[in-house]
Amino acid sequence: MARSVNKTVPTGQSVESFLSAVQPTRKAEEAWVLDAVFRNATGFAPVMWGASMIGYGRYHYRYKSGREGDFLATGFSPRKSALSIYIMPGYADFGDILTRLGKHKLGKSCLYVNKLADIDLDVLSELIRAGLKDLDQHWPVQPT
Repeated sequence: MARSVNKTVPTGQSVESFLSAVQPTRKAEEAWVLDAVFRNATGFAPVMWGASMIGYGRYHYRYKSGREGDFLATGFSPRKSALSIYIMPGYADFGDILTRLGKHKLGKSCLYVNKLADIDLDVLSELIRAGLKDLDQHWPVQPT
């Protein structure tokens, strides 16, 4: 049986070039702010994963099924409809932090935020650090 390969992998594309091309302008400005928040909270340099995801740190996973691969430890994507923020690997309950975050929607392993003015960026930083700490207990997180 052939093993499946992750579709989302590091690309080598310039993060700065990607952020400079984000439209509309408000979304680009927010993406630059998120980049600064993630850099500060993680201490990691950003790397493009796929066409539109910016990742900070990486981890290698190996499931009991035999599937394994590498993926971004945390990051975001400035999507058209909302900012997708990938910070919760799904292992822990971060409800206490999320109640202080502000207006957001919760996906399986990400948050959706319409605009940064809706959330508290200090709480977001706390959530990023908590997510990385939790992930590192399951799969060691490496710098990018």
